[in-house]
Amino acid sequence: MNIDMSTPTTFVFVLVEDFSHLAFSCAVEPLRIANLVAGHELYRWELASSNGQTVRCSNGVVTLVDRGLTPAPRGSQVIVVSGINVQNHVDVKLLRYLRAERVRGTAIGAVCSGALILAEAGFLDDRKAAIHWEYHDLFAERYPEVRLTKSVFVTDEKFVTSSGGAAVADMMLHLIAGDHGGELAALIAEQMVYNAVREADATQRVSVRSRYGTANEKLVRAIHFIEENIEAPLSNSNVAKRLGISARQLERLFERYLKTTPRRYILEARLQRARNLLMQSEEGVTEIAIACGFLSPSRFSKLYRVRYGTSPAKQRATLYQTRGQRA
Repeated sequence: MNIDMSTPTTFVFVLVEDFSHLAFSCAVEPLRIANLVAGHELYRWELASSNGQTVRCSNGVVTLVDRGLTPAPRGSQVIVVSGINVQNHVDVKLLRYLRAERVRGTAIGAVCSGALILAEAGFLDDRKAAIHWEYHDLFAERYPEVRLTKSVFVTDEKFVTSSGGAAVADMMLHLIAGDHGGELAALIAEQMVYNAVREADATQRVSVRSRYGTANEKLVRAIHFIEENIEAPLSNSNVAKRLGISARQLERLFERYLKTTPRRYILEARLQRARNLLMQSEEGVTEIAIACGFLSPSRFSKLYRVRYGTSPAKQRATLYQTRGQRA
């Protein structure tokens, strides 16, 4: 195992309020273990936050940091670590800091929901990026110029991004392999008891086959088509025509494998996306209804109330109230 003995690489982890503790741990631990396995210091890391003192993660743990948003050491890499409610923590101070680091030539990346912050800074236009799947709907609506991918991480762009969770470990092992070779990365994975390291093109979510326990090709294709066309007011005949089967055959497939109807599945998928956008974006109820394939906002509100026990407006108001209490 040939290891570069030059100056250690420094990572500056910018922790954003409500950041994912899991994503952060998966970013730091491979670096710590790299030093342990190599027998000397290959990596250093510093923690930064907006106030330069502490930051609270999404599980409530308060973390002490080393610095505020001051210039990163020369040659270091800045990684933004965020989590839930990221859209409420994108402030001018953070964006100014990241833009200044870009001008200084600092390598910049983001994990979990952090790609949203990089997109807001204007870094990701016409670039591939990965973000946690829960934020795909919000991100796609807000930043259509970014080539959002369902991959677990992206490292073949100027700005590296990861979808979060254990995928951050995949990304870090990939970066370490690039610095010091695949043998070291494999040894780190062994120390982590991590025997399923994924390549960048692995998808985030469990496959349709795994989710529903079926390998029926037509059903899998139908679900993919529905999930990729949420904004279109699809009908059974639309989906059936895409598959080259009759509407009746489509209904039998959904009844046999999912114990539901295509119409109900389509409605459920649209309502779920609408709920994601209500929780994560500032878009109005009418705009969200249209974005999710509902031509009538009043019809959307009625169906939403039946499904979730509250109206879209009340759902949004409750969310704001909860955020206010936390603040």
